[in-house]
Amino acid sequence: MTPHFLHATALTLGTLFATSAALAEPAGFPFTYEMFEHSVSHLDLEACPDSLPQKDTFCRAAIQNEQFHVFAFSYEGDSPMVGFATFEAEGLDTLLK
Repeated sequence: MTPHFLHATALTLGTLFATSAALAEPAGFPFTYEMFEHSVSHLDLEACPDSLPQKDTFCRAAIQNEQFHVFAFSYEGDSPMVGFATFEAEGLDTLLK
């Protein structure tokens, strides 16, 4: 093996490792309440379920496929989503009649 081949191999491996590290840690992109509000039909909840963050948050719910999907958003900054939970909607038809 020539020194040039070893150098090229080392550069290629270094690039592969750097690329895989970058893919393993994707940059975050917050889902804000403004984005949610304009794209998801939802209900405003008076309080967040106990399983979601409680401090300085508000929650919204969407109903789909007989499930409640609850989204928690922070009051701080651009109101990023800080939690999510899904609950079965068994008995929902009785409540809504």
